Order: sequence, then structure tokens, then C-alpha cells
Amino acid sequence: MKLIHTRRFGDDRGWFSETYHRPRLAEQGVADEFVQDNHSLSKLAGTIRGIHFQAPPHAQAKLVRCSRGRIIDYAVDLRAGSPTYGQHVAAELTADNGNQLYIPVGFGHAFVTLEPDTEVIYKVSDIYAPETDGGIRWNCAMIGIDWPLPSTGPVLSDKDMRLPALSEWTSPFAYDGEPLRPLAP
Repeated sequence: MKLIHTRRFGDDRGWFSETYHRPRLAEQGVADEFVQDNHSLSKLAGTIRGIHFQAPPHAQAKLVRCSRGRIIDYAVDLRAGSPTYGQHVAAELTADNGNQLYIPVGFGHAFVTLEPDTEVIYKVSDIYAPETDGGIRWNCAMIGIDWPLPSTGPVLSDKDMRLPALSEWTSPFAYDGEPLRPLAP
């Protein structure tokens, strides 16, 4: 897991940023080959997408950024045998800060929008394969995410409302010896 601070070069017109530079990311430990880009628009603040993953043989690493609005982005350790299994980290990603969150294979991914009309773009290391698509319930007590929600509550898809709790699911992901660590600022 890695919070990536993307460099921006500004002038009177605005700014320019390289959001993906394979050699620079490899220097930071992100060696995945990304093969697909995804882009979502969430109309309402409080929209939750996740906790999603793709299981092997189409497991995905992700590189996530917010191109409009603000989100809190979450990564949940789903690797069987991990001492940090079920724990999560979170980062605020905004169009203004330009930060990106790298999420390796074996972690569930979720985000909640903090503003209306929020757009999220992310690269993935394997193509979408519906037969390996999965997820964990957004409000799973074992994970314990404290979602910053508006008074109206979350906006969820029917699919996300029906996902299992962590205790009702068997992980297909193996622990690689690296526990989840807090994100470096």
C-alpha cells in the first residue's frame, strides 16, 4: 500500500501533472503492469463504492485518483493468514491534492464521495472478469470503517447491499509476508 504524491507543475494557466510514469512508480515499489483504466462518476455525496476486489486468476492491483471532487479511499487487507487481515487504511484523494493510492493484489478497495459530482479514475493490473468479481459488505463490523456520511446516509448499489460480511467469506488471497502498514504522509 502506498500513497503517491503526484508532482504538479503550475503557472498562470493552471497546472500539469504526470499521473502515470512507469519508471518513477517502479522506483517507489509499484511494479505492476496496468492494462485497463476505469472512470466513475458519483452524482451524490455519500456514495459508497466497494468493498470490491477481483479474485485470482484475475486479481487486480489498482492505482486510484480523484479527478473531480473529493473521496476517502480505503484499502482493506483480505489476505488469508495476514496479521492485519480485515484492517484498513484510508486516504483523502481530491482533485486539488492530486494524490493517488496504490492498492496491491489481495486488498479490497472502497471509497466514499465527500462532494456531489465526484469522478474517480483508476488503473488496474488485469482486465475486468465478471466471474472473479467479488466484495465484502460496506458496513462489516469486523472491518469497522467509520464512513463520513451525510445525514441522509449512504448511497449504495443493490449489489453492494447484498455482499457478504468478512466472516461469511473465504479469502482466495495469500499473505505475502508484508503486513498492512499505515500510509506515510
